[in-house]
Amino acid sequence: MEIIDILKYEGDNTTFIWKHPCEDFNTQTQLIVHESQEAIFFMNGQALDLFEAGRYTLETENIPLLKKAINIPTDGKTPFHCEVYFINKTEQMAIKWGTDSKVDYIDPKYNFPLSIGASGEMSLNVTDSRKLLIKLVGTESILNQEKLISFFKGILMSKVKNYIAQTMKKEEINIFEVDARLDEFSLELKNKLSKDFENYGINLNQFVVTTILKPDGNKQYETFKELHFRQYADVMDANIRKKVSIIDSETEAEKLIIQTKAIAQKRTQEGYTYQEERGFDVAQDAANNEATGQYTNAGIGLGMMSGVSGTIAEKVNTNVTNAFVGITPENNIKTFCTNCGNKFINDEKFCAKCGKER
Repeated sequence: MEIIDILKYEGDNTTFIWKHPCEDFNTQTQLIVHESQEAIFFMNGQALDLFEAGRYTLETENIPLLKKAINIPTDGKTPFHCEVYFINKTEQMAIKWGTDSKVDYIDPKYNFPLSIGASGEMSLNVTDSRKLLIKLVGTESILNQEKLISFFKGILMSKVKNYIAQTMKKEEINIFEVDARLDEFSLELKNKLSKDFENYGINLNQFVVTTILKPDGNKQYETFKELHFRQYADVMDANIRKKVSIIDSETEAEKLIIQTKAIAQKRTQEGYTYQEERGFDVAQDAANNEATGQYTNAGIGLGMMSGVSGTIAEKVNTNVTNAFVGITPENNIKTFCTNCGNKFINDEKFCAKCGKER
């Protein structure tokens, strides 16, 4: 195998650990470790020296543990066999996760069985390179996001599904309200899962539940979904009608106020009051009566005017008085008896039927 002179890794940010394909080096080989990286020498399945960011010449001073393991010669050219793993310690975000199957539970509000799942994203970074290599990587040459999630799949599925189902049952969260609790689910699940990742030298920075997978298309579920949203639609419709009714009533009240103000302003401009206007109406009705031509009704009409004051009262009284000018008692002689209704003949002074004076 060819002896390489420079060891480095410049891969993408979806990889956590990458094993360099070359395993034969010499004591003049250059090791380059970038920022946010670490490199660990492995031999015979044993993690030896760890290198942080920097440039190194592989000499006995730099690899004391390796020297003890294989007794490196000091001539500067002698090759030795070893493995080098590069660890990417940057935070890797937007790592997808999702339940592989749905969990069954009884909806607490509508009391019907449901099958739900969940999915979301998380962000991770390596905090203990040696622990991750020893406990998880083993002889693998690469550990990327997909492989890491596959290692934690069992833990994720068990805790996520159990937590969501138990919480929805305990707190009586119905399927149509669950989306409002996603932030709460995310925080609680992060706390529950952090220890499991930490045991392997990984920090769980974020864990977000973005979707609760509902049984869309299920006939029973669709029926209850329609009923659920219809009840809220009916309540909303009733509230809208109530508000419209209130607005209409307020509008009519405002119209009445405006009309009343306009009438009051008109009276003020014309110089009379409401009482005067009503007195005038009563007098006018009396004047329009078919018996207005009789003196008795004239008296009633004039009496009605006693409540009318000011200029209008005077004008009305004058008009009524003028209406009776030229009328004499002779012109108002009764033709029929007021007692029995018998008709007087010529100049009879007493009723021929009942004897009442004419």
